[in-house]
Amino acid sequence: MPSIFSKIVAGEIPCYKIAENEEFLAFLDAFPLMAGHTLVIPKNEVDYLYDLPDETLAGLMVFSKSIAKAVEKAIPCKRIGVTVIGLEVPHAHVHLMPINGVADMNFSQPKISIDKEEMETIAAKIRSFL
Repeated sequence: MPSIFSKIVAGEIPCYKIAENEEFLAFLDAFPLMAGHTLVIPKNEVDYLYDLPDETLAGLMVFSKSIAKAVEKAIPCKRIGVTVIGLEVPHAHVHLMPINGVADMNFSQPKISIDKEEMETIAAKIRSFL
């Protein structure tokens, strides 16, 4: 059964797309910890990050780097935090999050709610820095 991320890649589920190429897709997290919380995925569905072929894993990190630099310009923050948890969706993915401290990356804290218009504005602002 395809993961929710594979359904996003296939266009079956909408997303707030930041960027994509033949191999990777970046989009805003629908359940963010903060504004600008972005997910970066390989389009090929592989459950565990470290099961990706080396070339794909390296490409994912390079693609993530360009997205992180755009998020950092779009959302005021000290850094872009990166984390891989991999338990919530069985599809390898990287979280890129604007942070001002380590506590900002605590996934046990409540998710924030951002309306559709604001999500579209955030995505457009990030894309403007690519």
